[in-house]
Amino acid sequence: MFSRLPVLVILATVVIDAMGIGLILPVMPDLIQEVAGGDIAQAAIWGGILSAVFAVMQFIFGPFLGSLSDRFGRRPVLLVSLVVMSADYVVMALADTIWLLFLGRVIAGITAATYATALAYMADISSPQDKARAFGVVGAGFGIGFVLGPVLGGVLAEFGTRAPFWAAAVLAGLNALLGWAVLSETVTDATRRVFRWSRANPLGSLMALGQLPAMGKLLMVFFLYQIAGAVWPSIWPYFTTEMFDWSPRMIGISLAAYGIGFALVQAFLIAPSIKRFGNRLTVLIGLWIEVASFVFVAFVANGMLLMAMIPVFALGAIGLPALQGILSRRVPDDSQGELQGVLASLTSLATILAPLVMTQTFARFSGEDATTYLPGAPFLVSAVLMVLAILVFMGSRRPNSQPT
Repeated sequence: MFSRLPVLVILATVVIDAMGIGLILPVMPDLIQEVAGGDIAQAAIWGGILSAVFAVMQFIFGPFLGSLSDRFGRRPVLLVSLVVMSADYVVMALADTIWLLFLGRVIAGITAATYATALAYMADISSPQDKARAFGVVGAGFGIGFVLGPVLGGVLAEFGTRAPFWAAAVLAGLNALLGWAVLSETVTDATRRVFRWSRANPLGSLMALGQLPAMGKLLMVFFLYQIAGAVWPSIWPYFTTEMFDWSPRMIGISLAAYGIGFALVQAFLIAPSIKRFGNRLTVLIGLWIEVASFVFVAFVANGMLLMAMIPVFALGAIGLPALQGILSRRVPDDSQGELQGVLASLTSLATILAPLVMTQTFARFSGEDATTYLPGAPFLVSAVLMVLAILVFMGSRRPNSQPT
């Protein structure tokens, strides 16, 4: 289906993007205290600021890099971003002030926005019927990075607070060299598009794509999906601590189990599901599994039962690549980068908004002054959002369109 070496580079890029957050997470509290002083509470505040600025940069620059790749090609955007990413990790490894760390996370957020360009590359080399499968492969890479990042970061932390940054710099640099050697350009003169500033920002790109038939509804489904799904990383550590008194080690194991399940589903179940049910029904199956999972978690009272159900929760991951496949088939070939940039921005926006909503909901239903004690309330919020996504999706079919 795909040429192996270029796809390997794309997957490595996605894995490194996904690892970029988790790899440095174990050392951030100590590193922030090391360069800024203060106690752990102040370090947590700075940690939140650094995480937020990373997501904001991804939100702003996703469409920008996607539009650049539509004009100048996927290869130069990916390679330049990897080189800058490698240099940025070196700067963060040497940073001796909090403001250098802040600048480093700004640049890291921009370079990590190449996730959109990686998806556009996969769309370019895939036939229409294989696009969802291609996005599933990329999703599997993201799942692998999600699992490996914290594990590798924790191991490297034994060698000092700077070790994970040096490791990330080496990984990004080696991947840039491999990409320079094997990546071919997939944007041709026939699909190259003129760069316009009006469409190189989240709002402009969203408005332009939203004018295509039924695209506005599909983009809304994608956004609701991302907000609802963000409940897992936003609430899981607090929820499992409150409900079951899980240790950090147990929380890490549970997140790794979900990441492994997510990667396996994306790698091996997407193609069979689409072949059997088609894209639209696969999306609906995934959405309904998510709804059932959220409701189950909201009311579960046994920690071991929750752990046993984690592989079932991961089955909901079949829906997103199928949705991405439908979206990709709705836009012209010269707008694939722009589309993936918009999707990356919507994901980043969900990453910014969801923790605020979910943590406030958790606090309201688990604090000492809670009128109703229900720590799983955020998962019910996600279930409602997912049902809304289903209703919007049901009305997204184009007139006279055939099932997909």
